Amino acid sequence: MRVFVAGGTGALGRRLVRQLVAHGHEVTATTRSAGKAGELAALGARPVVVDGLDGLGVGRAVAEAQPDAIVHQMTALAGVADLRHFDRWFATTNELRTTGTRHLLAAAQASGVEKVVAQSYTGWTNIRTGGPVKTEDDPLDPHPAKAQRESMAAVQFLERAVTGAPLTGIVLRYGNFYGPGASESMVELVRARRLPIIGRGTGVWSFIHLDDAATATVAAVERGTAGVYNVVDDDPAPVAEWLPHLAEAVGAKPPLRLPVWLARAAAGEVVVGWMTEGRGASNDRAKSELDWRPAWTSWRDGFRHGLTDVAEARP
Repeated sequence: MRVFVAGGTGALGRRLVRQLVAHGHEVTATTRSAGKAGELAALGARPVVVDGLDGLGVGRAVAEAQPDAIVHQMTALAGVADLRHFDRWFATTNELRTTGTRHLLAAAQASGVEKVVAQSYTGWTNIRTGGPVKTEDDPLDPHPAKAQRESMAAVQFLERAVTGAPLTGIVLRYGNFYGPGASESMVELVRARRLPIIGRGTGVWSFIHLDDAATATVAAVERGTAGVYNVVDDDPAPVAEWLPHLAEAVGAKPPLRLPVWLARAAAGEVVVGWMTEGRGASNDRAKSELDWRPAWTSWRDGFRHGLTDVAEARP
């Protein structure tokens, strides 16, 4: 199969390109930086330098590749996380989820592409009422924090556009990534005791190792049908459970605890909501319909053995 990966040099994109090539697919992968083209070639892909917000460039690249499937993995997060000003931090990623998605779908339809698989997210986006674990049929949060409204709108746009397109549109809602290239900043915060448990730490998170996110994406490309799939491990857990475990796994002191009122003043509504009201996600649909299983079934083992290069470390 000919596969076009838009965003091939990110932490997930590189793993995805490698796995697609290993599965025998002919891969064309994009990067915005000419300096990273060599990385893609070394992985076995044909590199294309193009900005995902350049509609003409995207259309030309897809037309030349003539792919059977397009995978949308374009994001643009860099620098220090700014959760207090979440939408400002996510501004370019939000544009890639809206304008970039439009360009890819237009290119797909113009070139007769049969399938588009797009990256979405499950975590703070989930409705914060009801049970602790959500399925794909549960609604997204109708009342996100003020600082996340634009980001929520971008996620909703991408999901509607991809699943509503006249092709096989697949949305993968990845959980919180960890693994080399994804979790270093969180580990630094834990070691510095700057990631506290807020209140009782009742917010539930779902995690997914980057390698498992890549295998799920390959499964979606090869045999997925239209729809939305949560791509998470088997073990959604509250912050009060996973955060101390992470601290122990990386040799850090136990996390501090902050009352909600103090955390709200210090860090803002986004952090407080995520750490106290978050909801996890079920992976039952992905297991059933994509015939996929995460190799790291729980963050419990993943945090101990999967935060660095894990080729030989997996139990």
